[in-house]
Amino acid sequence: MDELFSKTPVRKAYFKLALPVVMGMITTMIYNLADTMFVAKTGRPDLVAGVTIGGPLFTFLLAVADIFGLGGSSVVSRLLGEQRHALAKRVSSFCLYASVITGLVLTGLLIIFEHPILHLLGAKPATYQEAAAFYRVLSLGAVFVIFSIVPQNLIRTEGLASQAMVATIVGTVLAIILDPIFLFIFHWGTAGVALANVIGYFFTDLLLVWMVVKKARYISLNIHQSRIHKREIGEVVAIGIPGSITNFALTFGMALLNSSLAVYGASTVAAMGITQKIYGVVILVIVGFAFGAQPLIGFNYGAKQWQRLREILRFDFLVEAVYAVIAGGLLIIFARPVAALFMDQSVIIHAASYMLIATLVTTPLVGLIMVYTTVFQSIGNARGALIMSISRQGIIYWLVLETLKHSFGYNGIVWSQAVSDALTCLLGYWLYRVSLDWKDKLPQR
Repeated sequence: MDELFSKTPVRKAYFKLALPVVMGMITTMIYNLADTMFVAKTGRPDLVAGVTIGGPLFTFLLAVADIFGLGGSSVVSRLLGEQRHALAKRVSSFCLYASVITGLVLTGLLIIFEHPILHLLGAKPATYQEAAAFYRVLSLGAVFVIFSIVPQNLIRTEGLASQAMVATIVGTVLAIILDPIFLFIFHWGTAGVALANVIGYFFTDLLLVWMVVKKARYISLNIHQSRIHKREIGEVVAIGIPGSITNFALTFGMALLNSSLAVYGASTVAAMGITQKIYGVVILVIVGFAFGAQPLIGFNYGAKQWQRLREILRFDFLVEAVYAVIAGGLLIIFARPVAALFMDQSVIIHAASYMLIATLVTTPLVGLIMVYTTVFQSIGNARGALIMSISRQGIIYWLVLETLKHSFGYNGIVWSQAVSDALTCLLGYWLYRVSLDWKDKLPQR
């Protein structure tokens, strides 16, 4: 493990850790696209809108999981860099069992507060039935979704990125197989879509548990090691909560966007749902590269290998920018035919292609934002991580959306994300320069 993190050439180590994460993200992306296409092929905009409205619940569950997944992996990667292996085991055990308990508690709360939550997510009388069906099944399977994120992140701190990828791919492929069966054979509607997801996550969990037991050296499922001091819990939470808030903010942003577009009809909400799925083609890969590099950044920061850390970050920025320009540019060029793959209705195709262009123009900036955010999480900069987490899809987005909505109406809503990305990137650059003063860490020439 030490060889990979501290001695292997940066490019080789980066891709060995990041590419499996990207491949797992691509598999998830393929499912998201297939899922949307399956639902769209029913020819029922209310089903598409129902899944779109229920979609933020997925983001919410992932946000909760990030408290222990991102927070735990950040702490564990730095502990491994510092050669504090026994403490790394205890922190990992705490994170795994805390995620299970949290998932069970959330299931109860989500069921109890179904109506107000769905109303907050933008459900209207025309879309409530399908949105509720999706919501209920996903709520019952919350523990499986939440738990899956934690061991995925933790085993990557040992360099087991390929094993995490395999578990993700197996669960996602199973969901892809079940999706059309539940939709077109059993006619279970959005409940079938949610059930396919939950079953996929369940099988991912089983594989991850097996890999922790058989492959991991420092990630522990021993419940007797799950008790840690308040200091370690504080470190996990200090980084995990900002990482979690990033997804909470995404949930907030999606709900805000859906509610803003709801006045323009179900077709407009459906068009945005299609747009968000296609947008994920680029964003998931960007996130995959950023999160894939996190253990490498955290380990070298903990080991105080400053020159190597700087090389890693420079390469990370380069990969993100190049990929975003190429992928985002191609999707902008072919926005209309790509949107037409999902639903053969001219109104939705026109709206979705316009939305795609507006959201993709700032994709390279999103790549930079992801690197900034990952750096703050990896080095334990809780303040920087928190500021970034509440910005792009949170405070900045809300301010921009409300301003542009009242000034430009529909067009302002569509372009609000691009403006938010530009402002957040500037903020991230300033925080990055303040957080890592290379003059103090590197020898002067």
